Amino acid sequence: MTRFPMTRRSFASLALAATSALALSAAAQAQAFDPEAVVNIGSLYEPQNLDNTAGAGQGINEAFNGNVYEGLFVLTDDGDVEPKLAADYEISDDGLTYTFTLQDGVTFHSGDPLTAADVKSSIERVTAENSASSRKSTLAVIDSIETPDDKTVVVTLKTPSISLPYNLSYVWIVNDAATDISSSEDGTGPYTLQEWRRGSALSMVPFEGYWGEKPSNGGVMFQYFTDATAQNNALLTGAVDIITSVQSPDALSMFSDNDDFTVSEGASTTKELMAYNDRIEPFDDPKVRGALAMAVDNEKLLNAIWGDYGTLIGSFVPPTDPWYVDLTDVNAYDPEAAKAQLAEAGYPDGFSFTLDTPDYDPHPVVAQFVQNELAKVGVEVKINIITANEWYTKIYKAHDFEATLQEHVNHRDIVFYGNPDFYWGYDNPEVARLIAESENVSSMEEQTEMLAEANRIIAEDAASMWLYLYPQIVVSTASVTGYPLNGLNSQFFVSDIKKAE
Repeated sequence: MTRFPMTRRSFASLALAATSALALSAAAQAQAFDPEAVVNIGSLYEPQNLDNTAGAGQGINEAFNGNVYEGLFVLTDDGDVEPKLAADYEISDDGLTYTFTLQDGVTFHSGDPLTAADVKSSIERVTAENSASSRKSTLAVIDSIETPDDKTVVVTLKTPSISLPYNLSYVWIVNDAATDISSSEDGTGPYTLQEWRRGSALSMVPFEGYWGEKPSNGGVMFQYFTDATAQNNALLTGAVDIITSVQSPDALSMFSDNDDFTVSEGASTTKELMAYNDRIEPFDDPKVRGALAMAVDNEKLLNAIWGDYGTLIGSFVPPTDPWYVDLTDVNAYDPEAAKAQLAEAGYPDGFSFTLDTPDYDPHPVVAQFVQNELAKVGVEVKINIITANEWYTKIYKAHDFEATLQEHVNHRDIVFYGNPDFYWGYDNPEVARLIAESENVSSMEEQTEMLAEANRIIAEDAASMWLYLYPQIVVSTASVTGYPLNGLNSQFFVSDIKKAE
């Protein structure tokens, strides 16, 4: 999952747009909003569209996952996988057949009842040939889906998959009668979409027919910013009640010593990395990749970007994943060793490459830092600034690049290194074997052991350059409580958020 920027505008114009979005029509306002109970959320991540299988970016997960749409399972803010629309399920002795029984009394926002056919079509949306879902490959293990009755879904696998419930937490259950959900929705969640004003705000109101526990607020309004300063000002002036993710440590000083605000730090899964195209020279050589890793002072970079916040991890796996191992000592910062290893790899005078860099913070600053660090060991970095849409088509889809910067937000996403067709093209048969076979085991302990081993190999191969793990910092007004802290996979469950009266 990637982050995408929005249309730039001034804080004044955004405030005006947000006010207009709240106003809507008088009739809709009267029916949907109690202004005192509406929670206004400031975010930097507006969706590109409303379909999470169509390259919508992380903003759609933040707004819709668990709020508008639900899955058979849910990944909680604590990292546990729990049944949601699945009331119960059974696994066959050979691990190849999962039989799910659906919850009673669930209806879509359109009024249609939830049926097994909806679940089948929703899974097939994710696995379809044209799907851009990051979890498409993990669900390729599904052989068939049968619906013997409206309450029962039978999923048969090609090989056992201990992670199937986890992977199904990524699958939104959509009404199979819905044709285009890129600008509309028909989910089963506690909120319905009221209006999306592109470039400014997205409003949601409680769904009166919701099958579960009712929301604690009268609705939510996501207000979108491309400028972190404008977002901070919105919180300071009361235009928003919460900022989902603070992007600069400098901003915290405005809130941390002020009793009017609450600053909360959770656990992040967002990794900033420089990904190589491991298919091409010289990045197909682990010695070259390892040398570049040793040439960059990640600790200095993290301090420059985040001060005392954030974490160095040395691999793609954050501490919230069960198979995390501290690998910061692998290819640790050592410029002299980097020069020697480049010479050993056949590049005593270095080389040059182009770094495709998304045009939104912090990537341009990170690119300049990496450029300066690698110049010290004789490697020339040419920075090419691209938009988020260009990144998606050029890098993610076409694999037309040498190296790129990106932030990956997904939880438990080491599996991408087991897929040679993923955009970075890393191809290590042993890693692919460990990741594939870890799905066939009978216990989480066995899976954890195998993936920890795969993680170490990936780090020793320097498959990418993992620069740092973002902090997860949520700031709110002191009167607001009940919001999630960790934001795994950029989820932001809003149902329990409420304002003190």
